[in-house]
Amino acid sequence: MNIEIISIFLITLVGAMLIDSLAHKEDKPVSLLSASLWSAFWIGVAMAFGAYLHFRYSPEMASLFFTGYALEKALSVDNLFVIMAIFSWFAIPDALRHRVLFWGIIGAIVFRGIFVSIGTSLLYFGPWVEVLFAAIVIYTGIIMLKSGDDDDEIEDYSSHPAYRFIKKIMPVWPKINGNHFVIKRDVVEAECEKGKPEGYTIASKGKYFATPLLLCLAVIELSDVMFAFDSVPAVIAVSKDPIIIYSAMMFAILGLRSLYFVLESLKKYLVHLEKAVIVLLFYIGAKLALNATDKLFSHGIHIEASQSLYVVLAILAVGIFASFIFPAPKEELESEENK
Repeated sequence: MNIEIISIFLITLVGAMLIDSLAHKEDKPVSLLSASLWSAFWIGVAMAFGAYLHFRYSPEMASLFFTGYALEKALSVDNLFVIMAIFSWFAIPDALRHRVLFWGIIGAIVFRGIFVSIGTSLLYFGPWVEVLFAAIVIYTGIIMLKSGDDDDEIEDYSSHPAYRFIKKIMPVWPKINGNHFVIKRDVVEAECEKGKPEGYTIASKGKYFATPLLLCLAVIELSDVMFAFDSVPAVIAVSKDPIIIYSAMMFAILGLRSLYFVLESLKKYLVHLEKAVIVLLFYIGAKLALNATDKLFSHGIHIEASQSLYVVLAILAVGIFASFIFPAPKEELESEENK
């Protein structure tokens, strides 16, 4: 384990997070311009770390990092679309979404570390584990392909396991109360005196009450955990080094808050981006399977990391360009704007 890389990674990560946090202390809507600039900031931080790996160690190590970073960023697109639906269902105001995303990212940092540790440890059992990972990635692509026509269906998150878990462990106040995830009983009692929601009965027990912000955060966290089951094997297909995998994922994930607001504004235009992500999953699954079976059967077909970087970037570029060359029909754009 390279102590120097870990130290530089942690210093860069914590420093960038502090800068981001200080700049977003106030709860206010994030504009497209601001989100774009902060997305560029996080991409710049990742590029700087990749440049450090390139000049301090080797171009190959930097290539592995950039490929894992680009892959995690691309696969996160589908997860961000899910988060948009969650925010919409819980009716979270635009001004509070960055706060929820901040704590969601903190949870992702922890869970990604756990999954990367487990995933890379499993590789010691041999190439058949890589074949299993390949099957998981390809299966995810198939599921996304089959569910492509269900984008307009709105899931009822009141039946979500995370939602039900929070309701089991503490009472819930159904209204958003400032930027608080949890409020005290006396606040709830004061709100009830002003006029409680129709059909609402205050719980007989419980000192603290969950607000819709906490319920929303719990649903996002569990959704991200499920997403990690797919994304971690995909990034492991790029590199087996846990430091490279984790650093690539972290820099990609920490930029997701800003990317969310960019995608939210441009979603109606990037109509083919999700298709590109599906193609990407099939490619990564095939790459992982080929490399694993080459170790098992020596068939001689092997895809290098440097080649994967170009393929990943090319697939994403095609998805973005196709969205502008073949845009959605005007009826769909108007429907999206009216939501």
